[in-house]
Amino acid sequence: MPVYEYCCDDCGPFKDLRPMAECDDPQACPQCEVLAPRVILTAPNFFCMPSEKRKAHAVNERSTHAPQTLAQYKASHGPGCGCCSTGKTKPARLTTKTRGGAKGFPTARPWMISH
Repeated sequence: MPVYEYCCDDCGPFKDLRPMAECDDPQACPQCEVLAPRVILTAPNFFCMPSEKRKAHAVNERSTHAPQTLAQYKASHGPGCGCCSTGKTKPARLTTKTRGGAKGFPTARPWMISH
């Protein structure tokens, strides 16, 4: 059962453990027993949550609501920008040739027979 916060006009805020079905119902103040409405005073508590799930929530909060369009991406990242490209070219693919002229790609998939 979750813990909900309530605020009594006379005594101030208090917390109570209630079923989710009764979350919007007022609760009697533990000191003066007057019905108090539910309020939200603090953020949800994530200390019991596994760290992976907490990190996922944090990443989700930081992410934007819509992905960038190609035009927006190109406008923010010009050709040769330092964040996306390292300036290095991709190494050429290693090929070998047999006496019969068949090509081989030893680094790609050594278990496959060349055609």
